[in-house]
Amino acid sequence: MMKSAVGAILAVAFAAASYATVSPPRAVYIDPLLYNVVGANYTAWRNSSTVGFNPTNTAPPFIQVFDPSFLDIIGPSATIRSIASNPGFAFAHEAPIYVPDLNSVFFVSAGGGALAYSGWYNNSAVSMINMTEVDEALASTTGDVNIQVQTLNLSDTVQMVNGGTGPYKGDLLFVTAGRALLPPSVVRVNPNPPYNATVLLDNFLGRQFNSFNDVKILPGTDIIFFTDPAYGWLNGIRPEPKLPSQVYRFDPSTGQVRVVADQFVQSNGIAFSADGKSAFVTDTGAFEGFLGVNQTFPATIYKFDVDPRTQSFTNRRVFAYSESSAADGIQLDTMGNVYGGCGDGVHVWNPEGTLIGKFYLNSATAQMIFTKSGLVILEATEMYVTNIQAHGMTLDTQ
Repeated sequence: MMKSAVGAILAVAFAAASYATVSPPRAVYIDPLLYNVVGANYTAWRNSSTVGFNPTNTAPPFIQVFDPSFLDIIGPSATIRSIASNPGFAFAHEAPIYVPDLNSVFFVSAGGGALAYSGWYNNSAVSMINMTEVDEALASTTGDVNIQVQTLNLSDTVQMVNGGTGPYKGDLLFVTAGRALLPPSVVRVNPNPPYNATVLLDNFLGRQFNSFNDVKILPGTDIIFFTDPAYGWLNGIRPEPKLPSQVYRFDPSTGQVRVVADQFVQSNGIAFSADGKSAFVTDTGAFEGFLGVNQTFPATIYKFDVDPRTQSFTNRRVFAYSESSAADGIQLDTMGNVYGGCGDGVHVWNPEGTLIGKFYLNSATAQMIFTKSGLVILEATEMYVTNIQAHGMTLDTQ
Protein backbone atom coordinates (compact mmCIF):
# COMPACT_ATOMS: atom_id res chain seq x y z
CA MET A 1 0.00 0.00 0.00
CA MET A 2 2.77 2.41 0.97
CA LYS A 3 4.69 1.62 -2.21
CA SER A 4 1.60 2.28 -4.34
CA ALA A 5 0.96 5.61 -2.60
CA VAL A 6 4.53 6.75 -3.18
CA GLY A 7 4.25 5.74 -6.82
CA ALA A 8 1.05 7.76 -7.22
CA ILE A 9 2.65 10.84 -5.66
CA LEU A 10 5.67 10.54 -7.93
CA ALA A 11 3.39 10.19 -10.98
CA VAL A 12 1.53 13.38 -10.07
CA ALA A 13 4.79 15.21 -9.44
CA PHE A 14 6.18 14.06 -12.77
CA ALA A 15 3.04 15.18 -14.60
CA ALA A 16 3.22 18.61 -12.94
CA ALA A 17 6.90 18.97 -13.80
CA SER A 18 6.24 17.99 -17.42
CA TYR A 19 3.36 20.45 -17.57
CA ALA A 20 5.50 23.31 -16.27
CA THR A 21 8.02 22.94 -19.08
CA VAL A 22 5.54 23.15 -21.99
CA SER A 23 2.51 25.06 -20.74
CA PRO A 24 1.46 28.41 -22.27
CA PRO A 25 2.09 31.45 -20.08
CA ARG A 26 -1.65 32.03 -19.38
CA ALA A 27 -2.37 28.40 -18.48
CA VAL A 28 -2.91 27.13 -14.93
CA TYR A 29 -2.82 23.46 -13.95
CA ILE A 30 -5.71 22.42 -11.69
CA ASP A 31 -4.77 19.02 -10.26
CA PRO A 32 -8.06 17.24 -9.37
CA LEU A 33 -6.27 15.25 -6.65
CA LEU A 34 -5.68 18.48 -4.73
CA TYR A 35 -9.40 19.34 -4.62
CA ASN A 36 -11.12 15.98 -4.15
CA VAL A 37 -11.31 16.66 -0.41
CA VAL A 38 -11.73 20.22 0.90
CA GLY A 39 -12.89 19.48 4.47
CA ALA A 40 -15.76 20.60 6.65
CA ASN A 41 -14.27 24.05 7.22
CA TYR A 42 -14.17 24.92 3.51
CA THR A 43 -15.72 28.35 2.95
CA ALA A 44 -15.76 28.72 -0.84
CA TRP A 45 -18.67 26.39 -1.59
CA ARG A 46 -20.22 27.09 -5.01
CA ASN A 47 -23.89 27.11 -4.04
CA SER A 48 -24.78 28.57 -7.43
CA SER A 49 -23.77 26.91 -10.68
CA THR A 50 -23.36 30.34 -12.26
CA VAL A 51 -20.21 30.86 -10.16
CA GLY A 52 -17.09 29.53 -11.85
CA PHE A 53 -14.53 27.18 -10.28
CA ASN A 54 -11.31 29.16 -9.94
CA PRO A 55 -9.44 27.79 -6.91
CA THR A 56 -6.21 29.58 -7.88
CA ASN A 57 -7.98 32.98 -8.04
CA THR A 58 -6.27 33.66 -11.36
CA ALA A 59 -7.45 36.78 -13.17
CA PRO A 60 -9.45 35.91 -16.31
CA PRO A 61 -9.18 35.28 -19.14
CA PHE A 62 -6.86 32.31 -18.79
CA ILE A 63 -6.65 28.61 -19.59
CA GLN A 64 -7.41 25.97 -16.96
CA VAL A 65 -5.76 22.58 -17.50
CA PHE A 66 -7.39 19.68 -15.65
CA ASP A 67 -5.50 16.96 -17.51
CA PRO A 68 -2.07 17.10 -19.23
CA SER A 69 -3.68 15.82 -22.45
CA PHE A 70 -5.26 19.28 -22.83
CA LEU A 71 -1.80 20.62 -23.66
CA ASP A 72 -1.88 18.70 -26.95
CA ILE A 73 -5.03 20.62 -27.83
CA ILE A 74 -3.92 24.13 -26.91
CA GLY A 75 -0.21 23.89 -27.81
CA PRO A 76 2.73 25.63 -26.09
CA SER A 77 1.91 29.23 -27.03
CA ALA A 78 -1.87 29.55 -26.77
CA THR A 79 -3.28 32.87 -25.59
CA ILE A 80 -6.79 34.26 -25.12
CA ARG A 81 -7.22 37.75 -26.54
CA SER A 82 -10.23 40.00 -26.97
CA ILE A 83 -10.89 40.93 -30.60
CA ALA A 84 -14.15 42.93 -30.36
CA SER A 85 -16.03 44.51 -27.48
CA ASN A 86 -19.19 46.50 -26.81
CA PRO A 87 -20.03 46.53 -23.08
CA GLY A 88 -23.49 47.99 -23.67
CA PHE A 89 -24.75 45.52 -26.28
CA ALA A 90 -24.89 41.70 -26.36
CA PHE A 91 -23.87 41.77 -30.02
CA ALA A 92 -22.07 38.38 -30.17
CA HIS A 93 -24.23 35.68 -28.64
CA GLU A 94 -25.04 32.77 -30.93
CA ALA A 95 -25.01 31.18 -34.40
CA PRO A 96 -21.30 31.51 -35.34
CA ILE A 97 -20.46 30.45 -38.88
CA TYR A 98 -16.96 30.63 -40.31
CA VAL A 99 -16.73 31.18 -44.09
CA PRO A 100 -13.17 30.32 -45.19
CA ASP A 101 -13.50 31.98 -48.61
CA LEU A 102 -14.20 35.32 -46.90
CA ASN A 103 -12.11 34.54 -43.79
CA SER A 104 -15.01 35.95 -41.81
CA VAL A 105 -17.16 34.84 -38.89
CA PHE A 106 -20.89 35.55 -38.94
CA PHE A 107 -22.87 35.64 -35.67
CA VAL A 108 -25.99 37.09 -34.06
CA SER A 109 -26.86 39.24 -31.06
CA ALA A 110 -28.90 37.93 -28.14
CA GLY A 111 -32.61 37.35 -28.68
CA GLY A 112 -34.24 38.98 -25.67
CA GLY A 113 -32.76 39.55 -22.25
CA ALA A 114 -30.34 42.07 -20.79
CA LEU A 115 -28.40 44.22 -23.29
CA ALA A 116 -30.11 42.49 -26.23
CA TYR A 117 -32.28 45.37 -27.49
CA SER A 118 -34.50 42.76 -29.11
CA GLY A 119 -37.73 41.10 -28.07
CA TRP A 120 -41.38 40.77 -29.00
CA TYR A 121 -41.26 43.98 -31.06
CA ASN A 122 -37.62 44.11 -32.18
CA ASN A 123 -35.44 41.74 -34.20
CA SER A 124 -31.90 40.66 -33.30
CA ALA A 125 -28.88 41.68 -35.40
CA VAL A 126 -26.73 39.40 -37.57
CA SER A 127 -23.17 40.67 -37.93
CA MET A 128 -19.76 39.61 -39.23
CA ILE A 129 -16.12 40.14 -38.33
CA ASN A 130 -13.24 39.93 -40.79
CA MET A 131 -10.56 37.60 -39.37
CA THR A 132 -7.88 39.00 -41.71
CA GLU A 133 -8.34 42.36 -40.00
CA VAL A 134 -8.21 40.57 -36.65
CA ASP A 135 -4.95 38.80 -37.52
CA GLU A 136 -3.30 41.99 -38.73
CA ALA A 137 -4.34 43.90 -35.60
CA LEU A 138 -3.18 41.15 -33.24
CA ALA A 139 0.17 40.97 -35.01
CA SER A 140 0.79 44.63 -34.23
CA THR A 141 0.35 44.33 -30.46
CA THR A 142 0.66 41.89 -27.59
CA GLY A 143 -2.62 43.04 -26.06
CA ASP A 144 -6.28 43.03 -27.00
CA VAL A 145 -7.82 44.70 -30.05
CA ASN A 146 -11.29 45.97 -30.91
CA ILE A 147 -12.17 45.30 -34.54
CA GLN A 148 -15.26 46.92 -36.00
CA VAL A 149 -18.02 44.41 -36.77
CA GLN A 150 -20.35 44.83 -39.71
CA THR A 151 -24.12 44.40 -39.28
CA LEU A 152 -25.98 42.74 -42.14
CA ASN A 153 -29.19 44.21 -43.55
CA LEU A 154 -31.25 41.05 -43.86
CA SER A 155 -34.75 40.41 -45.15
CA ASP A 156 -37.65 40.72 -42.70
CA THR A 157 -38.29 37.01 -43.26
CA VAL A 158 -35.26 36.36 -41.01
CA GLN A 159 -36.52 36.90 -37.45
CA MET A 160 -34.44 36.19 -34.34
CA VAL A 161 -31.62 34.02 -35.65
CA ASN A 162 -30.38 31.74 -32.86
CA GLY A 163 -28.41 28.90 -34.48
CA GLY A 164 -26.16 28.61 -37.49
CA THR A 165 -23.85 26.31 -39.42
CA GLY A 166 -22.16 26.19 -42.78
CA PRO A 167 -21.20 27.06 -45.33
CA TYR A 168 -24.11 24.98 -46.62
CA LYS A 169 -24.09 24.82 -50.43
CA GLY A 170 -22.16 28.10 -50.31
CA ASP A 171 -24.66 29.83 -48.01
CA LEU A 172 -25.06 30.54 -44.31
CA LEU A 173 -27.59 28.14 -42.80
CA PHE A 174 -29.54 29.69 -39.93
CA VAL A 175 -32.38 28.60 -37.70
CA THR A 176 -34.52 31.35 -36.22
CA ALA A 177 -36.52 31.43 -33.01
CA GLY A 178 -39.24 33.50 -34.64
CA ARG A 179 -40.60 36.63 -33.04
CA ALA A 180 -44.07 37.29 -31.61
CA LEU A 181 -46.48 35.56 -34.02
CA LEU A 182 -43.86 35.27 -36.77
CA PRO A 183 -42.86 31.59 -37.02
CA PRO A 184 -39.45 30.00 -36.45
CA SER A 185 -37.72 29.03 -39.67
CA VAL A 186 -34.80 27.31 -41.35
CA VAL A 187 -33.25 29.79 -43.77
CA ARG A 188 -30.33 30.02 -46.19
CA VAL A 189 -28.58 33.38 -46.48
CA ASN A 190 -26.03 34.33 -49.11
CA PRO A 191 -22.88 35.49 -47.25
CA ASN A 192 -22.30 38.19 -49.87
CA PRO A 193 -24.30 41.41 -50.43
CA PRO A 194 -27.22 41.85 -50.79
CA TYR A 195 -27.49 38.80 -48.47
CA ASN A 196 -30.45 37.20 -50.22
CA ALA A 197 -32.44 34.92 -47.92
CA THR A 198 -34.39 31.75 -48.79
CA VAL A 199 -36.70 30.19 -46.20
CA LEU A 200 -36.59 26.37 -46.38
CA LEU A 201 -39.03 25.50 -43.57
CA ASP A 202 -41.37 27.37 -41.22
CA ASN A 203 -43.93 24.83 -40.00
CA PHE A 204 -44.52 21.21 -38.99
CA LEU A 205 -47.43 20.11 -41.15
CA GLY A 206 -49.32 23.31 -40.41
CA ARG A 207 -48.22 23.67 -36.78
CA GLN A 208 -45.78 26.34 -35.66
CA PHE A 209 -42.61 25.16 -34.02
CA ASN A 210 -41.67 26.61 -30.60
CA SER A 211 -38.41 28.52 -31.19
CA PHE A 212 -35.52 26.91 -33.04
CA ASN A 213 -32.25 27.02 -31.15
CA ASP A 214 -29.36 25.25 -32.90
CA VAL A 215 -28.65 23.43 -36.16
CA LYS A 216 -26.10 21.06 -37.68
CA ILE A 217 -25.67 19.03 -40.88
CA LEU A 218 -25.13 15.28 -40.63
CA PRO A 219 -21.60 14.73 -42.04
CA GLY A 220 -21.57 13.28 -45.54
CA THR A 221 -25.17 14.36 -46.25
CA ASP A 222 -27.30 17.43 -46.91
CA ILE A 223 -29.71 16.54 -44.09
CA ILE A 224 -30.46 19.27 -41.54
CA PHE A 225 -30.98 18.56 -37.82
CA PHE A 226 -32.22 21.20 -35.39
CA THR A 227 -33.42 21.63 -31.80
CA ASP A 228 -36.69 23.28 -30.79
CA PRO A 229 -36.93 24.20 -27.08
CA ALA A 230 -39.32 26.68 -25.43
CA TYR A 231 -36.80 29.49 -24.93
CA GLY A 232 -38.69 31.85 -27.22
CA TRP A 233 -41.57 31.84 -24.74
CA LEU A 234 -39.31 31.71 -21.68
CA ASN A 235 -37.40 34.78 -22.92
CA GLY A 236 -40.52 36.73 -23.85
CA ILE A 237 -40.19 36.74 -27.63
CA ARG A 238 -42.66 33.97 -28.60
CA PRO A 239 -46.09 32.67 -27.52
CA GLU A 240 -46.45 29.70 -25.20
CA PRO A 241 -45.07 26.50 -26.80
CA LYS A 242 -47.42 24.02 -28.46
CA LEU A 243 -44.95 21.20 -29.09
CA PRO A 244 -42.54 19.19 -26.90
CA SER A 245 -38.86 20.12 -26.74
CA GLN A 246 -37.47 17.87 -29.46
CA VAL A 247 -34.79 17.31 -32.11
CA TYR A 248 -35.93 17.23 -35.74
CA ARG A 249 -34.54 15.88 -39.00
CA PHE A 250 -35.30 17.86 -42.17
CA ASP A 251 -34.47 16.69 -45.69
CA PRO A 252 -34.69 19.72 -48.01
CA SER A 253 -34.69 17.50 -51.10
CA THR A 254 -37.97 15.79 -50.13
CA GLY A 255 -39.45 18.25 -47.65
CA GLN A 256 -39.83 15.50 -45.05
CA VAL A 257 -39.62 16.56 -41.40
CA ARG A 258 -39.68 14.18 -38.45
CA VAL A 259 -38.67 13.89 -34.80
CA VAL A 260 -35.47 11.94 -34.10
CA ALA A 261 -35.10 12.52 -30.34
CA ASP A 262 -37.31 13.68 -27.46
CA GLN A 263 -37.58 13.56 -23.64
CA PHE A 264 -35.68 16.81 -23.09
CA VAL A 265 -36.56 19.58 -20.66
CA GLN A 266 -34.96 22.11 -23.03
CA SER A 267 -33.06 20.74 -26.03
CA ASN A 268 -30.37 23.23 -27.01
CA GLY A 269 -26.98 22.67 -28.69
CA ILE A 270 -26.37 19.92 -31.23
CA ALA A 271 -23.28 18.45 -32.89
CA PHE A 272 -22.11 15.32 -34.72
CA SER A 273 -18.95 13.27 -34.69
CA ALA A 274 -16.87 13.50 -37.87
CA ASP A 275 -18.01 10.06 -39.08
CA GLY A 276 -21.68 10.91 -38.47
CA LYS A 277 -22.16 7.87 -36.26
CA SER A 278 -22.68 9.82 -33.03
CA ALA A 279 -24.81 12.84 -32.12
CA PHE A 280 -24.53 15.14 -29.11
CA VAL A 281 -27.43 17.21 -27.75
CA THR A 282 -27.38 19.50 -24.75
CA ASP A 283 -30.30 19.81 -22.33
CA THR A 284 -30.21 23.17 -20.55
CA GLY A 285 -33.43 22.58 -18.62
CA ALA A 286 -31.92 24.00 -15.42
CA PHE A 287 -32.28 27.46 -16.97
CA GLU A 288 -35.83 28.48 -17.82
CA GLY A 289 -35.94 32.19 -18.48
CA PHE A 290 -38.58 34.01 -16.46
CA LEU A 291 -39.33 30.79 -14.54
CA GLY A 292 -35.86 31.03 -13.01
CA VAL A 293 -33.13 28.48 -12.32
CA ASN A 294 -33.62 24.96 -10.97
CA GLN A 295 -30.20 23.42 -10.39
CA THR A 296 -31.73 19.96 -10.01
CA PHE A 297 -32.84 20.02 -13.66
CA PRO A 298 -30.51 18.97 -16.52
CA ALA A 299 -27.33 20.81 -17.42
CA THR A 300 -26.27 17.82 -19.43
CA ILE A 301 -24.79 16.77 -22.76
CA TYR A 302 -26.32 13.54 -24.02
CA LYS A 303 -24.67 11.29 -26.58
CA PHE A 304 -26.62 9.19 -29.09
CA ASP A 305 -25.94 6.68 -31.81
CA VAL A 306 -27.22 7.76 -35.23
CA ASP A 307 -29.15 4.92 -36.81
CA PRO A 308 -27.46 4.24 -40.18
CA ARG A 309 -30.80 3.64 -41.94
CA THR A 310 -33.32 6.00 -40.32
CA GLN A 311 -30.89 8.59 -38.87
CA SER A 312 -32.93 8.58 -35.67
CA PHE A 313 -30.99 9.13 -32.45
CA THR A 314 -30.73 5.94 -30.38
CA ASN A 315 -28.92 4.60 -27.28
CA ARG A 316 -29.17 7.83 -25.31
CA ARG A 317 -26.63 8.17 -22.48
CA VAL A 318 -25.01 10.91 -20.43
CA PHE A 319 -21.83 12.22 -22.03
CA ALA A 320 -21.05 15.05 -19.60
CA TYR A 321 -22.62 17.32 -17.00
CA SER A 322 -21.56 20.97 -16.70
CA GLU A 323 -20.89 22.13 -13.14
CA SER A 324 -20.95 25.75 -14.26
CA SER A 325 -24.32 26.76 -15.70
CA ALA A 326 -25.01 24.43 -18.68
CA ALA A 327 -23.43 23.73 -22.04
CA ASP A 328 -25.28 25.89 -24.56
CA GLY A 329 -23.73 25.56 -28.01
CA ILE A 330 -21.31 22.69 -28.68
CA GLN A 331 -18.65 22.00 -31.31
CA LEU A 332 -16.25 19.10 -31.96
CA ASP A 333 -12.64 19.22 -33.09
CA THR A 334 -11.05 16.71 -35.48
CA MET A 335 -9.86 14.60 -32.52
CA GLY A 336 -13.38 14.13 -31.18
CA ASN A 337 -13.06 16.50 -28.22
CA VAL A 338 -16.30 18.31 -27.33
CA TYR A 339 -16.33 22.07 -26.65
CA GLY A 340 -19.26 23.61 -24.78
CA GLY A 341 -20.19 27.20 -24.02
CA CYS A 342 -20.84 27.24 -20.25
CA GLY A 343 -21.27 29.62 -17.34
CA ASP A 344 -17.59 30.49 -16.85
CA GLY A 345 -16.29 30.11 -20.41
CA VAL A 346 -15.68 27.22 -22.79
CA HIS A 347 -15.31 23.72 -21.35
CA VAL A 348 -13.53 20.93 -23.23
CA TRP A 349 -14.28 17.25 -22.68
CA ASN A 350 -12.30 14.42 -24.26
CA PRO A 351 -14.11 11.75 -26.33
CA GLU A 352 -14.79 9.75 -23.15
CA GLY A 353 -16.56 12.70 -21.49
CA THR A 354 -13.79 13.72 -19.06
CA LEU A 355 -13.35 17.44 -18.47
CA ILE A 356 -9.75 18.15 -19.47
CA GLY A 357 -9.68 21.94 -19.69
CA LYS A 358 -11.44 25.29 -19.83
CA PHE A 359 -10.99 28.60 -21.55
CA TYR A 360 -11.91 30.50 -18.40
CA LEU A 361 -13.58 33.89 -18.88
CA ASN A 362 -15.55 34.09 -15.61
CA SER A 363 -18.66 34.89 -17.64
CA ALA A 364 -21.27 32.97 -19.59
CA THR A 365 -20.37 31.86 -23.11
CA ALA A 366 -23.02 30.59 -25.49
CA GLN A 367 -21.02 29.52 -28.55
CA MET A 368 -17.68 29.22 -30.27
CA ILE A 369 -16.35 28.37 -33.76
CA PHE A 370 -13.08 27.17 -35.25
CA THR A 371 -11.31 29.43 -37.77
CA LYS A 372 -7.91 29.62 -39.43
CA SER A 373 -6.86 31.97 -36.63
CA GLY A 374 -7.98 29.67 -33.82
CA LEU A 375 -11.10 29.20 -31.74
CA VAL A 376 -13.35 32.27 -31.74
CA ILE A 377 -15.45 32.55 -28.57
CA LEU A 378 -18.71 34.51 -28.27
CA GLU A 379 -19.26 36.05 -24.85
CA ALA A 380 -22.25 38.29 -25.65
CA THR A 381 -20.61 41.72 -25.19
CA GLU A 382 -17.15 40.53 -26.19
CA MET A 383 -15.45 38.22 -28.70
CA TYR A 384 -12.21 36.35 -28.04
CA VAL A 385 -9.82 34.25 -30.08
CA THR A 386 -7.49 31.61 -28.68
CA ASN A 387 -4.75 30.40 -31.02
CA ILE A 388 -4.90 26.71 -30.15
CA GLN A 389 -3.47 23.78 -32.12
CA ALA A 390 -6.75 21.89 -32.49
CA HIS A 391 -8.83 22.24 -35.65
CA GLY A 392 -12.54 22.05 -36.26
CA MET A 393 -14.35 19.77 -38.67
CA THR A 394 -14.99 21.04 -42.20
CA LEU A 395 -18.56 21.06 -43.46
CA ASP A 396 -18.45 19.88 -47.09
CA THR A 397 -21.80 20.33 -48.88
CA GLN A 398 -22.09 21.06 -52.56
